[in-house]
Amino acid sequence: MESKQQDRISKYLTPHISEMMFGELSPDYLMRTDSLDILGGIAVPVNSDPDDESGAIDVRRIVFDMARVIGADPSFVYADRYAGFIRHAAGDNAAPMLVAEGARSADAGDYEDACMLLRAALRLEPKSREALYLYARACKECYEAEAEAFSEGEADEERIGMFKAESMETFELLTMLHPEFAMGYYFLGYAYLNMGLYLKTSLTWQDFMKYSSGTELETSEMDDDMMASLRDEISGRLEELEAPVQIEQGCNRIMSGDYQGGKEILDEYRDGRFAEWWPLWYYLGTAESALGNADEAAACYKRVLRLSPSNTDAMEELAAIYALAGDEENASKYRKKIEIVKRGPDEGTPGGLE
Repeated sequence: MESKQQDRISKYLTPHISEMMFGELSPDYLMRTDSLDILGGIAVPVNSDPDDESGAIDVRRIVFDMARVIGADPSFVYADRYAGFIRHAAGDNAAPMLVAEGARSADAGDYEDACMLLRAALRLEPKSREALYLYARACKECYEAEAEAFSEGEADEERIGMFKAESMETFELLTMLHPEFAMGYYFLGYAYLNMGLYLKTSLTWQDFMKYSSGTELETSEMDDDMMASLRDEISGRLEELEAPVQIEQGCNRIMSGDYQGGKEILDEYRDGRFAEWWPLWYYLGTAESALGNADEAAACYKRVLRLSPSNTDAMEELAAIYALAGDEENASKYRKKIEIVKRGPDEGTPGGLE
């Protein structure tokens, strides 16, 4: 989870605080609860239970609302005092209590509320396995719900990115702090897969397979049949990843300067289901160019443009190849295409790609 100075998602959670009512608890109540030194003279959330007409102070509700405040805004002016009162009121059960309430919110589909409560739990116990796991999953649910709206043209792309990054980073932290907890690897693998990091995905899911078997299994929510189903799922995924992992390794070799070695790997995938994947041709073009095969490089970059027509990187490479060959006519053609793409569709669109 991000530090106070680098909090990704606080701005999406703090609007919930504006819906709360705040007030000071009476000195008599604070003295009776031995909390005068913690809460004396400061405002606390005093939102009443809508189903309770007595108007009585509900300490449990105050605790949860304090948690929501510090979970939404870790830099809230009374955050430390709220955290102190939560510990005072709940003792050693403080963090588990917030985790349980966060889980209830997630089960009800209120994932932002779950995020707030679980962030507060992590403030109390930063290494809590359950809090980290459920928080990462709540962030995942937040960005997936937003992504569904985005597909309909109604969502905030930045919000999706912030929750996605928060979820992935928390799953990474979970696997570092609790390396034998299988489900952390399960979800982290999918996070890497969605980013096209095939080698990382494969290694992460290999760890899932390792820790989801035998006596090292630590997932109370999973029975044997459910875990067996997940293992079958990931086993199939690992088989599907074999070729993408090889391609990624070929690209990595080219980026590190091993042009011949990388090219030899990627040559195996010129035909077949990956032949329509433009990065394959871009990296082949990079290797061919570095090896002095200008014509082959140009053919690869043109293949990129057939698959990704607005790819200005490929256009720049083609312009450079033709300029070096003294073919100013074709070099100029690709420079003009770059200008058209950068101006955008309102001022013109790319013409022919060959």
